[in-house]
Amino acid sequence: MAVIDLNADLGEGDGPWRVEPPADDALLDLVTSANVAAGYHGGDAATMAATCRGALVRGVAVGAHPSYDDREGFGRRPVDVAPDVLRAQVAAQIGALVAVAATVGSRVTHVKPHGALYNAVVHDDARARAVVEAVHAVDPGLAVLGLPGSRVLALAADAGLRTVVEAFVDRGYRPDGTLVPRTEPGALVTDPRVAAERAVRLAVEGVVLAVDGTPVHLRPDSLCVHSDTRGAVALATAVRDALAAAGVTVRPFAGGGASASAPAAPALAAPAPAVPVPSSPGAVTPGPATP
Repeated sequence: MAVIDLNADLGEGDGPWRVEPPADDALLDLVTSANVAAGYHGGDAATMAATCRGALVRGVAVGAHPSYDDREGFGRRPVDVAPDVLRAQVAAQIGALVAVAATVGSRVTHVKPHGALYNAVVHDDARARAVVEAVHAVDPGLAVLGLPGSRVLALAADAGLRTVVEAFVDRGYRPDGTLVPRTEPGALVTDPRVAAERAVRLAVEGVVLAVDGTPVHLRPDSLCVHSDTRGAVALATAVRDALAAAGVTVRPFAGGGASASAPAAPALAAPAPAVPVPSSPGAVTPGPATP
């Protein structure tokens, strides 16, 4: 029997940046993992706490969703930042969510970069390494989500971190397995029926059709529905119903909810061991596509 996780990026609105209409509560009833914004592209302490609390009572796993320091651009613009600064920024975001989650009796189980940073770590060794080092420094027990074949997953595996392959039911794919840029036709999938069919094929066969009809083999562990996709709740509902009808078990890849008795992550102030990530020459500049 096929098993898959269903995740969504949540907690991304606060104050004037709040996404309307808010879909987070409804999506928490449908997904099994929640990637929570930690302040750099969206979210604040109150939003983080509310999202973690909502996830906890539903048995939904909580992950950190760090981004570039780009609130104005919602983290979807490339930012020229030194790797050591990026490492500190990512660690700060993970650490913030770890602390806030603890106040409501929850804990963080995984990390999924957001937006332009997610895209960058597909090909860019320096940025991928910065993210991996940040995760390892905060808690080497955290899993890392990313695209199949991405540098961030390869370097995370080299560092001994758990890796989770992700696919998107609401985003278009190129034949090479990368995402169609949001500015191009076919970037978004908003038809619940189409998204549901894609979800079942991804969960059962590990395959999605690219925009030109080419089969792309992804073999994901987790499927993502974006909370800001038009009709996200209807889309996620159709996906859950279709997966159930196909006999696919939907559950968190990292175990759901967690509790106050769960072991705390290592303090950020503690010295972090060096991450055994080998160097490699020549980072590749990523394309403009963002998840």
